[in-house]
Amino acid sequence: MKQKYQYGFHDSVTPLYRAKKGLSERVVREISAIKQEPQWMQDTRLRALAIFNKKPMPTWGADLSHIDLNAITYYARASDKPAHSWKKVPKKIKTAFERLGVPQSERKFFAGVGAQYDSETVYHHIRKDLEAQGIIFTDTDTALREYPELFKKYFGTVVPIGDNKFAALNSACWSGGSFIYVPKGVKVAMPLQAYFRINEKNMGQFERTLIIADEDSEVHYIEGCTAPVYTTDALHAAVVEIIAKPRARVRYTTIQNWSSNVYNLVTKRARAEEGALVEWVDGNLGSKTTMKYPAVFLAGKGARADILSVSLAGYGQHQDAGAKVVHLAPETSSSIIAKSVSFCGGRTSYRGLAQVMKGARDARIKVRCDALVLDKRSRSDTYPTIKAEESDAIIEHEATVSNISEQELFYLKSRGFSETEAASLVVSGFFEPLAKTLPIDYAIELNRLIQMEMESNAKGA
Repeated sequence: MKQKYQYGFHDSVTPLYRAKKGLSERVVREISAIKQEPQWMQDTRLRALAIFNKKPMPTWGADLSHIDLNAITYYARASDKPAHSWKKVPKKIKTAFERLGVPQSERKFFAGVGAQYDSETVYHHIRKDLEAQGIIFTDTDTALREYPELFKKYFGTVVPIGDNKFAALNSACWSGGSFIYVPKGVKVAMPLQAYFRINEKNMGQFERTLIIADEDSEVHYIEGCTAPVYTTDALHAAVVEIIAKPRARVRYTTIQNWSSNVYNLVTKRARAEEGALVEWVDGNLGSKTTMKYPAVFLAGKGARADILSVSLAGYGQHQDAGAKVVHLAPETSSSIIAKSVSFCGGRTSYRGLAQVMKGARDARIKVRCDALVLDKRSRSDTYPTIKAEESDAIIEHEATVSNISEQELFYLKSRGFSETEAASLVVSGFFEPLAKTLPIDYAIELNRLIQMEMESNAKGA
């Protein structure tokens, strides 16, 4: 029997407020008024809306011609404010997140957890001992109200509101997301986690995440995402901005598991100052179409970037993923590892940029793209761009495309595995670099998701 997408259930939660479908100045003003925002934020939203309306739809990546932006609901809230105690979360919403394992995860190994349901954060909590160290971990709307100077100083500095069409869309109707500030010298020993859930039909989710790691600090942030299965499309267009101050270390891990009716079109970017390290760990499973290219601007001497991008595309899916690094300062280094698997007619693409600007002497860049294509119906493409304005830059680029050998399948099948189970084991081994970076429960869940995704596609394609 075909296995269904595990998290595709729909919750019978009636929103307290739902905007009319389609995006207009009226909707943007309503969002800002409901949130009781300062005038500067409303003005920012309206400027972003004007930019969004002027910019054409991208035609260089995945096929976006079938998105009906007028059919999307751009704001819906299921609760009036985020709860800081799990007991105070509305019962139906709490039941949904318990089915997703969010409270269990918090009790096991997280220093803080946030949960967003459609447009608004419904729960946020951080351990008291971390709060006492000056660490801020809250939802982005609360940060705008309670830390206005810090928020305004950094908002839109890494991803300008007009950076691209969907960054402008996010800037016009953003809601929710995580805000993190780690003070100088503070190292957060356990990860902070946020979970994003789309529930409404034809829903758009536009969270805005802003992370500031001050000098000599460390933090690891993990996010997960799911949505119900509908016959109509949903849209996810997040923006993430990371500022890593001198000698800070930030790791941002995403395990995306959207349902097959979601367009996932996000902008994620970091700025690393002198001696800082930014790590993106990006796992892309599920969704109808993904366009995601985590980027790091190496702005300070000796700054480093490590990016691991992993994609799995089955029937009807296009994972257009990759990474960007821009070297702006001397003695900077970056590493990009992109691994993709396409099967049952799915398509994966690596789209990347490695750039050395004038003055970024002694830059080092290493890019490796490995693709596994499991059948003749599937496809993998690589679109690398390399630009160097300094002659002493050392740039390596390597790409491989392969399939599962008959010997591997024969060996595993001789041990009692079905052909799909055998292929799943090979894919799990191929994705081992991602699994090694995750907490053990996440690594186990990743392998289980890979197996379910492949079994579902093999029986339903």
